[in-house]
Amino acid sequence: MYGSKDRLIIIDADGTVIDAFSAIEIAFARHGMDIGDLDRFQKRRNLFKYLGGLKEFPRNLAKHFGKQGRKGLLATLTEIYREEARLYPGMAELIRDLLASPGIRVGMVTRNVTHEPEITLARLFARHDLEIGGLDFLDYVPLRQDKTPYFRAARARFDINPARAHACGDEHKDFAAAMASGFHPFIVSYGFENHARLTRKFAIPEEVISPTPRDFSARVRHALDL
Repeated sequence: MYGSKDRLIIIDADGTVIDAFSAIEIAFARHGMDIGDLDRFQKRRNLFKYLGGLKEFPRNLAKHFGKQGRKGLLATLTEIYREEARLYPGMAELIRDLLASPGIRVGMVTRNVTHEPEITLARLFARHDLEIGGLDFLDYVPLRQDKTPYFRAARARFDINPARAHACGDEHKDFAAAMASGFHPFIVSYGFENHARLTRKFAIPEEVISPTPRDFSARVRHALDL
């Protein structure tokens, strides 16, 4: 039925393996803005995540909206990603072990919003002694586009049984894309959406949610026999 007995894992970047919130927080601060704390950030709808809550909104709105304001903020965020941003603890080791494991196809599908994300992520990963070119594939998804067709295309490309395919993410949209593609989901609650939002608002089972990077790494290692 399937030409390959390989397993497949698709990694999400921001909020799953990369500490994106810290990078965003630094970028906002350098432009005189305040993103608020992680807990409140995780609870906001996507439209308001980068505008702050009621406390931060008026100041951020004045600075962020306007062509030059957005352009400057994006340039700063890109530079922070390339020179300062970090992977969560244990993620470099996990990715390194995945890449070294025979019979496991490893790819990344990301909505990274920096300038020239292929350069940005290559430099970020290189600072963790990881060669991004070692991935089997790397796809960049426009912000408003669904990941589902990318997941399906990757599985079809390697002719892998959906039952042997996994996808990681930190948002309900990642879970929905995994389900729509027949993948097993690894969802984390330390990224862009917290545990309460994932479970209560979007009814994502607790059994597939990891509360910390350490738990996420352990779950992936157990599932893929690392």
